[in-house]
Formats: sequence, C-alpha cells, structure tokens
Amino acid sequence: MTVLAHRTDTLTRDALAVLQPGFQGTTAPDWLLRQVGEGLTAVGLFGRNITSPEQLAALTAQLRTERDDVLVAIDEEGGDVTRLEVRGGSSFPGNLALGAVDDTDLTRGVARELGRRLAECGVNLNWAPSADVNSNPDNPVIGVRSFGADTHLAARHTAAYVQGLQAAGVAACTKHFPGHGDTNVDSHHALPRIDVDLDTLQARELVPFKAAIEAGTKAVMSAHILVPALDPTRPATLSPQILTGLLRGELGYEGLIVTDGMEMHAIAGTYGIERGSVLAIAAGADAICVGGGLADEATVLRLRDALVAAVREGALPEERLADAAARVRALAAWTRGARPDAQPEGSRASGIGLTAARRAVLVTGSTKPLTAPYVATLAPVANIAVGDETPWGVAAELAELLPGTEAGVFPEGSGAEDVLAAAGDRTVVAVVRDAHRHPWMTEALDALVAARPDTVVVEMGLPRARPRGALYIATHGASRVCGRAAAEVIAGV
Repeated sequence: MTVLAHRTDTLTRDALAVLQPGFQGTTAPDWLLRQVGEGLTAVGLFGRNITSPEQLAALTAQLRTERDDVLVAIDEEGGDVTRLEVRGGSSFPGNLALGAVDDTDLTRGVARELGRRLAECGVNLNWAPSADVNSNPDNPVIGVRSFGADTHLAARHTAAYVQGLQAAGVAACTKHFPGHGDTNVDSHHALPRIDVDLDTLQARELVPFKAAIEAGTKAVMSAHILVPALDPTRPATLSPQILTGLLRGELGYEGLIVTDGMEMHAIAGTYGIERGSVLAIAAGADAICVGGGLADEATVLRLRDALVAAVREGALPEERLADAAARVRALAAWTRGARPDAQPEGSRASGIGLTAARRAVLVTGSTKPLTAPYVATLAPVANIAVGDETPWGVAAELAELLPGTEAGVFPEGSGAEDVLAAAGDRTVVAVVRDAHRHPWMTEALDALVAARPDTVVVEMGLPRARPRGALYIATHGASRVCGRAAAEVIAGV
C-alpha cells in the first residue's frame, strides 16, 4: 500500500470512528454492518429500534459480530425519556423525582439498576444523566429531566447517577454542557441563547458538570446553545472556547465529548450537518451524534466524506480528527473490559423504581375513597426528546386498582365543559403536565374545581402552579411508576 493510500484509509476510518449514527428497524441493516466492519465504532439506538429486551440483546449481538467493542449508545434517562420501555412507560422515575426525594443512595441505586438492564441488553453507553440546573421553570425541553433548580442538589445527584450507571459497566454521558436549564427555547427547533454572566455560569450551570467529572463520567454531551459570556458567535457544540478552553482546559476533563443530535434545527438549520460536524470536531468534540431523524447510509457517507475533505483542505487538522477517533476507541476499549461492581443483595427484586416514585409523591388535601372515577388527561404536545410514543398518566394504573374507571384525553383547546360532559356524575381525576406553562390547562382546572370541588388533580410535570382540588398530587414526572404511585394514593392503597 502506498503512503497516500494508507493515509486515505486512516482518514476514512478515523472519520467513521467519530460518528454515532442511528438506523431504521429492529435488526441491523446490511449497510450498518458493513460500515461497522469498515471502521464505524459507535451506533445510536432510539425507540424505533426496540421492541423487547430479548430483541435488543439480539440486535446488539448482531452488531458485535462485526466489531466486538462497538459502542452501542442509547438515550435512556428513565422517567419521561425512555427508549427501553418506549411503548409502556419507564419502570424508573426521572431526575426531578429523584431530586425531590434527595437521597443520593437512592439515585445511585436507581442508576445502577437501570445500567444493569442496559448492560444485559448489550448497551454500553447511555446519553444520560441530564446535569442541567432547571433554573428557568418555563424551560420547554428540560423540566422534569433535571434533578431540580438547586445547583448543589443537581450536582450531588448527577455525581451519584454517574457512579451508579458506571458501576454497572455502562458509560455515562453527562449532558447538556455547559447547561441547558436557563433556556426558553427547545434546541430541537431553534438556537437557544443564555444571557448570564460568567459568575452566574460558574456558580450555577457548571457546578453539576464539575461534580460529574470528579465522579469519573466517561462522556459529556455538548448543548446546541449560544452562551455569549463564553462565546458570542458560536453555539457550545461548535465552540473551541467552550469545548477545548473551558471543558478540557479549565475543568480538566479528559474523556469523550459527544455532540447532541446534529440534525436538530439549532445546528442543521444554521450551519448544516456536514459543516456543523466539521466545526464540532475542530472545536474539540470527539463524537458526532446523528440519527434521531437522519438514519441511513447516505448520511453516514456524507459526514464521513465531509470530515475527510476538511482534513485535506486544511479546515480540520488531521491530528484533531485522529485524537477524536482515539478517544472514541479508548471508550470502546473501556466498555469491553468493564466489570460491573457487585450488586447489593436483593436489589434486583426490590422494585427500586417504584419505591423511588412512591417516595417522590407530594400530596396536598384529602378525599373520600373513590369508586370508578373519570380520568381526564389534559395533554400538551410532547417535546421531541420525550416523544409522543410513550404513554403517560394514571388512567391505566388506576383502572387496575379501581375497576370501572373510565378515561379520556383532552388536547389543547379543550375546556372544563368538555371534561364534565364526558365524566357525567363520576368524580373527575384531572391529570396535567406542566400546567404552569399552559394557560388553557390552568383555566380548565380552575373551572373544573369550581364546578366540582371534589376534583382530584394530578400534576405529572413541574409542580409550579398552585395546588387545586380536594386532593392534589405532584408526582415530579410522568413515567409509568410515577403514574402507579399516584394511582395508589387516589385509591387509598
């Protein structure tokens, strides 16, 4: 092989190594296996790729026939954002519920059990936890995905989560650096901007990431957000000042830096995914996450070729691409050699997720025992990170405890009159999600409670609106176990 051919082959393999693409289907397509054989080192999984633990294990085994150290990544936060249980709801509460309990041993245990389940299915990199401090309660994309609005609470639970997940042999990917909590824009749709000074960033946003680094997080995910105090022109994912200067230099982080999804409009709509990917690697990122929407071989080849061309044209230093690829391979090697810590006796059978959800419930008021109520779910449009595939609420769980329960879903624009007409003489259980962010929802609740003072209100999002109803239950999340915990309170069991 000539020197030029060898260099070309090395560049191509390095360019493939830094990509984390998705794909369609529940088995690995031929093109994906071929690219793994040619140097692709990581694959991203989404809800569309998973039907059962057994199917997922078979899929990851199929990928490893081509490369035994392939990184198989997933966005499995538990709580509202689940891929393992996308069609039924998560067996674990999310971050806000864990923060509400504020027991770091519990958080560590939940993450350990979640990691065990991932590892059993062959998944070895989890794009979690969210270390964002939810300082803006109107944030449309973080909310219950954050441990809370208190910086130090978020920091100690982020560290505990990282420790628990990695104790199971699954690499944690702490996100969304340098902190997505103080935004009022969803970066899936546009580029958020955080206008705070450096002192605020240091005292608030960066503290949980420092805790994650001290806890040994194997990966950090960048945010598609503009933070003028750090870089007035480029979002964090594309900023040398933020990724190399701050994260690598000031915070001393040496692990893998992964981008958030590059097809998100904050990047794709402003820079394009090819140029964005080149700028991200040049800025200090090591892995390009793509595949939530774009999930085909053509996308992989476009990004591979864009990175190779950038090196040849001098827009991307060859050593930077080589360094990024080396970090990906180093993490792959760690996962292959990782040995889970001994699991506490009986923890697998303890139902730790439901235990945590029960402890997170906040109850105000009381009500008489109900028989066959009417559950009215006032449903906002789900954000893209959560998705609209995963069921939420209390109707199914309550029907198991109170036979004869009936239910309906009421979208934006619905009012109390619609609920009352459907409920008839039944006691109404009104289920909401982030009522404080949806005026139509709060208006409907006020009218319901005025017409029916015995109404039960269940808030499954951020509990910012004032408590309403004879019985008010805040679950701090909308996972299946959070619904179960609320149903138990309503049914008095």
